[in-house]
Amino acid sequence: MTQYAFPEPRPIVSTPPRTAYLVANGDLRPSANVQCWPVQQQLEADVTRAVESFGWNVVRGHPVDERAGHGFIDSQRHGIDVFSTLPPDAPLLVVEAVWQYSHHLLAGLRTHRGPIMVLANWSGTYPGLVGLLGLTASLTKAGVDHSALWSVDFTDEWARDGLRTWLDTGKLTHPTDHVRPLPTLDDASTEVALGRALAEELRRDKAIIGVFDEGCMGMYNAIFDDELLNPLGIYKERLSQSALVAEMDQVGDAEAGAAKDWLDAAGLRFEFGADEARELTRAQVGGQLKMYIAALRIADDFGLDAVGIQYQQGLKDVAPASDLAEGLLNNVERPPVRSRDGARELYAGRPLPHFNEVDEGVAVDALVTNRIWTAMGFDPATTLHDIRWGETYDDEFVWTFMISGSVPASHNGGYHHSYSRRQPPMYFPLGGGTLSGCSKPGEIVWSRVYIEQGRLHVDIGRGHVAELPAEETQRRLSLTTPEWPIMHAVLHGVGRDQLMAKHRANHVQVAYAPDAETADHAATVKAALFDALGVSVHLCGDIRLTGVVE
Repeated sequence: MTQYAFPEPRPIVSTPPRTAYLVANGDLRPSANVQCWPVQQQLEADVTRAVESFGWNVVRGHPVDERAGHGFIDSQRHGIDVFSTLPPDAPLLVVEAVWQYSHHLLAGLRTHRGPIMVLANWSGTYPGLVGLLGLTASLTKAGVDHSALWSVDFTDEWARDGLRTWLDTGKLTHPTDHVRPLPTLDDASTEVALGRALAEELRRDKAIIGVFDEGCMGMYNAIFDDELLNPLGIYKERLSQSALVAEMDQVGDAEAGAAKDWLDAAGLRFEFGADEARELTRAQVGGQLKMYIAALRIADDFGLDAVGIQYQQGLKDVAPASDLAEGLLNNVERPPVRSRDGARELYAGRPLPHFNEVDEGVAVDALVTNRIWTAMGFDPATTLHDIRWGETYDDEFVWTFMISGSVPASHNGGYHHSYSRRQPPMYFPLGGGTLSGCSKPGEIVWSRVYIEQGRLHVDIGRGHVAELPAEETQRRLSLTTPEWPIMHAVLHGVGRDQLMAKHRANHVQVAYAPDAETADHAATVKAALFDALGVSVHLCGDIRLTGVVE
């Protein structure tokens, strides 16, 4: 008789009554996990105290690794191993005070049968709120049922009520009555006609987005399959970051130096030091400008309409940060770059939209925004921001939007209102400068393209950038990441908890309009364009479209 090696059955682990299991997902970078671990410990203590106050027990689902210096799940394999030991029906608390790589947990969360609650601390110290939104967006894309909750320390009545509801029922649903579907559009509206014409042009002529490696930062939610993109007229050119490094090696010091001279003349302030490990140096900036030139040349080679550089992981170990290059690419005014033979200026007089961290939801949005704003005669500079944190200021909730390294200089009011600081060593071992500043006051359209139930959706809203006193800006920078650019965003008709409940991404896309009226026009064009492409459009908060059938 043939002898087969059958796998050993795994013993069934039962869940003790009124017991929830706690897991903590972390970064892939050991330095970030170690530095952020004390804040995570405090959040876990706060959550445990709150849960136990309702007569429940909390069991940590994986031990702290004293040798590593933290207690995070720090790889996909680690996550799979942890979930293999958990009761499959247990109520599960995913507690996040930091940025986390969602794919570490997805394998376990896809098959977990118990109720799932993702929690974060309402704090800007580390990107815990950003991590929560990235994970919940990934779970939404994956079709995994879950709940979410956020609080400073889980002692407030609102958070305690939500936690009690989830413990009692296994489900917590937040109100999202600030969201409404797109109404019937007016065929006679100029803005509607423009949106539909731009949609037809995109489908007819097609566009190519250059993807320098996919899956950056564990953002499963940021990977859009071809089957969803191609019907829009958008196609991917899959590129390797090794090709970017090889092209950087072909850029001479003189070319990089000329770009640096241009930025000096434009007024960008570089905060240089001598310590490569802790300070920004001229050599780091030289490498960044070589990346900028290389990216434009590769984009020209492939006829790209937008480009995304992953940077994390891999590139961070061989080159300085990509952020300075990214901010320059997204701006109309930037150092001129010529083709290899010197015959042509590449993408002259216009941005090459860059979708930071290879977020393909940003790629679609940035591409569309660039075409709309250009057609309307507005500055087409657009960027994503992390939804980092926020507080009420003068009776108005003001978000601290931040991006990890750069915005187009025009968002700060120009290069002379911008500066470059060394990226934090915790995340960026080889340094590199930012393109930072405080975003200028003005009217904005905000949006996000995302995947839910296998379809593309877009949320669109209106807002403005507030002008806060310098001391308040500095306070907020000191509570977050002071090296990074900041935007004081007020979202019209959308409160703190409403945005957190509905937003299906860690990123939000923003673009300025000259005034409130033209911002409404631009939002109308954007809604009409996405609707014409077959994307489900959701209007968020107080947004007045100008081309609607009453």
